[in-house]
Amino acid sequence: QVQLRESGGGLVQPGGSLRLSCAASRNLFYITNMGWYRQAPGKQRELVADITSGGSTNYVDSVKGRFTISRNNIQNMMYLQMNGLKPEDTAVYYCKAVLGLSNYWGQGTQVTVSS
Repeated sequence: QVQLRESGGGLVQPGGSLRLSCAASRNLFYITNMGWYRQAPGKQRELVADITSGGSTNYVDSVKGRFTISRNNIQNMMYLQMNGLKPEDTAVYYCKAVLGLSNYWGQGTQVTVSS
């Protein structure tokens, strides 16, 4: 099993930046895929970005060029650098890890983009 804890959310003005962090309870070397998802009110949870153990990344079109996902396998951390934030980025952001055949989720962190 793995426990995940997100941090770094908050209120930011349009065009601003935030860096989300996801702390894992175990070594990331055994976690094949990690990702950031988000869920806005009244909408389904969607993939924002994911990253493999080898460092390959994937982004939803709406965040390409603005968001950057990264992971530090030694420090057991994953990050999402978010630049050029827009009001439509407002959501609860969740960290996910795939370990074997199981998916693990964090509790989420709120990101609100508003003037």
